[in-house]
Amino acid sequence: MLIKPSDAAAWISCPRRAWLDKHQPTAYEPDAFNQLLSDRGLAHEAAMLAKLENQFPVAQATSFEHTQALIQQGVPVIYQGRLVDEHQGLVGYPDFLIRQENGQYQSADAKLSLSENKKAIQIQLGIYRRLMGNGLPAMVFLGDGRTALLGDEVELLVDEFITSMRALLELEQQPPVRYSHSKCRICPYEAHCRPEFEAREDISLLYGVHGKAADALTEAGISTISKLAASTIDTVPDVPYLKGSKRKYRAILQAQSFLSGKVFPLDKVALPEGTWIHFDIEDNPLTRTRERHVYLWGFLLPAYAKDNFDYVWTDDETSDYEGWLGFLQKVEAYRSLYPSIVLAHYSNHEKATIRKYAERYAMESHATVTWLLGQDSPLFDIQNPVLNCLVLPLQGYGLKDICKHPDLVNFQWENQESGSQWSVVQFNRFLSETNPRERQKLKTEILGYNRDDVVATRHLELWLRNFFD
Repeated sequence: MLIKPSDAAAWISCPRRAWLDKHQPTAYEPDAFNQLLSDRGLAHEAAMLAKLENQFPVAQATSFEHTQALIQQGVPVIYQGRLVDEHQGLVGYPDFLIRQENGQYQSADAKLSLSENKKAIQIQLGIYRRLMGNGLPAMVFLGDGRTALLGDEVELLVDEFITSMRALLELEQQPPVRYSHSKCRICPYEAHCRPEFEAREDISLLYGVHGKAADALTEAGISTISKLAASTIDTVPDVPYLKGSKRKYRAILQAQSFLSGKVFPLDKVALPEGTWIHFDIEDNPLTRTRERHVYLWGFLLPAYAKDNFDYVWTDDETSDYEGWLGFLQKVEAYRSLYPSIVLAHYSNHEKATIRKYAERYAMESHATVTWLLGQDSPLFDIQNPVLNCLVLPLQGYGLKDICKHPDLVNFQWENQESGSQWSVVQFNRFLSETNPRERQKLKTEILGYNRDDVVATRHLELWLRNFFD
């Protein structure tokens, strides 16, 4: 029951998850994407180890006692050191302990992250500093090749973490928490907690209702989804994250939609006129440079059948620029064919990516780029009218949430396991695969997923048009 630096990730995500990890741990296998991240993290650690071994003698620690013995011996670099302070209730396993000229050791960790400002990293490295007790800043070898130092500036956060974790360790019962769709659906304890949320009709189950808003509503006597559904704008008080008549009205309709399964229109959807081409990208964040590489720019052209799927593909990040130029050439060709083109996509990711690519290759003034990002842009984010004009019986308003729902769009992807993280995993398998036949199979699967994404946005377009006819 000692506090570990690795507890920080669970604690940041949810105090109940941190409590369950300590009191009722559940064994689970990481999904393919998280396993990929873990593998890349270990590879980054191995690369840092090899780099240090080229400069200094390195000894690997095998126990707490062995770590202290190596420190007494003055070994230049200790790999996988083991540190414990039972009085403070802390235990930690820094990747490296590096001896300085004054004989003191500095803790260091290899992190795939591009930023040292993430709370989990700051807590973890801060605890290593506590365990070393010499005041030296901790080092973090980041995924982009930078080395950052974390010193006294992380102490307040570490204090908060340790105080909170000690309180959680003393609790005999799991702490009360609110539902978070983004966090709970990927939590290994989701099946443990969800029945409780549903049994008490927790208001935080509703899309757009923050946990703090749910707490404040409960204090005001609106403690369940049914009570919120029966409320009016006048009876719902101003609370954090739920102020103003527009937000209150939407929350009330969201509660009614949750209970009834009905769709409530807030306003009439206005879709742009023209020839629609549906557009979606797949990108890989785990590149050598850590700049996202769009390996697939996908399009669905008229007459919107599967055979009308068009795309630009690049085998790896060395062809990134060629892929970007290929995308611009496709768009220019479509513009010639369809003067009133509408490039429809779901969420802001596609537009933001085009902007980043224009900056990456200093092409902000390129004619096609200025058209794509300008005032008369053909890009149309179909998520906006969904969010602004409809209240749906959903906890998340992602493309798959809407399209897969049998009472809404009811479009099903051919590969039920596919998704954006699935695509990243498949592409990284493609990169490491040496068998040409297997590589082609992986590419075909990714293309099929992207094709289904753009076909889904077409079905969503048709559903919206039919709904408001």
